[in-house]
Amino acid sequence: MSEFLTIARDVHDELVISAYRSRGYSEEEAMLGTKLAAEAARHGIRTHHALKALHLDDLFGSRVGGCVPGAEIEVLTSRFPASETWNANMKLGQAVAYRAMDRAIELADQYGIAQIAVDNTFHYLWGGGYVMAAAERGYFAYTNCTSTLAEVVPFGGKFPTLGTNPHSWGIPSQEANGFPIVVDWATSVVAMGRVQALKREGRQLPSGAAVDCNGQPTTDPNQVAALLPFGGHKGYGMSLLNEIFGGLIGGSLPTVRGRGISDPGEKATTVFYFQVIHPEALSGRNFAHGRSQIENLKAVLDDILGHGNGTAMLPGQVEANARKASDEAGGLFFTAAEISEFNQLAEGLGMAMLVGKV
Repeated sequence: MSEFLTIARDVHDELVISAYRSRGYSEEEAMLGTKLAAEAARHGIRTHHALKALHLDDLFGSRVGGCVPGAEIEVLTSRFPASETWNANMKLGQAVAYRAMDRAIELADQYGIAQIAVDNTFHYLWGGGYVMAAAERGYFAYTNCTSTLAEVVPFGGKFPTLGTNPHSWGIPSQEANGFPIVVDWATSVVAMGRVQALKREGRQLPSGAAVDCNGQPTTDPNQVAALLPFGGHKGYGMSLLNEIFGGLIGGSLPTVRGRGISDPGEKATTVFYFQVIHPEALSGRNFAHGRSQIENLKAVLDDILGHGNGTAMLPGQVEANARKASDEAGGLFFTAAEISEFNQLAEGLGMAMLVGKV
């Protein structure tokens, strides 16, 4: 971690909460937005920490009416007891997502499985943070969302009509392998937050990740006009799922999302979907050699990583390692360039400058 400096979490949180509060967000919204940002940094998610969150708010959120500080969630009537649909009324996405996951867990405790569909909301940033927190509480969790903008070219196409549209799964496997398995990815080769991070650091993109304004491949983050789906048709298919979920829940045209639109009948907001499963609802209660459910999961994982596969890793291992390193350092890791941006924010708020320690 030699390229990083450490900022105490309470110092980070004070600054980010103040930034949210200065934009009119409630204390609860500011705290939850900051919590997600800090957890992203703690787990090494460099594309979705506070700088990305506040940058999104600048471009598409409270400053331009795309997110409404203090908005109240409306829970719509439903004939399905384990399913709820919400109108978020453009509330801060992180506050909506934490509440939705908590509610889905409450319903899963009662019905075994639950889902929450959320219309009319604003980007929730790092989806993996919500499913990881649910997994740590003992639940299988999943979320997807439509991204703020259509920035991804569909497989075989040339114009960006899809969001980076992430999928996130959390598996309560910590008793079996020491940390929750978390499968969390954008459906583009890289997230747009990664492009911004590479631009900040003066570094190049991997090949095959993006195109310029002429549709030509580029590795220069300053020339990126659109992104490409990972795995060709496979990533495209997974991104399409988010747009289908979004369209069925209430989301509008991907190419007008996050942008000013001339047709007042269209909508420019994002859509969330959450699902939580209680592990007992999955159990067939007939595991080989009389193993318990978690013992059987451990046996399956050991078999996958056995047979000479000792160098293979489980999804979530990198994040678990980053969390351990962050906790041992007593703070959150940021580069000098990132700390410089935080200090620009602090200066604008009349707050003390952040000083990272080696």
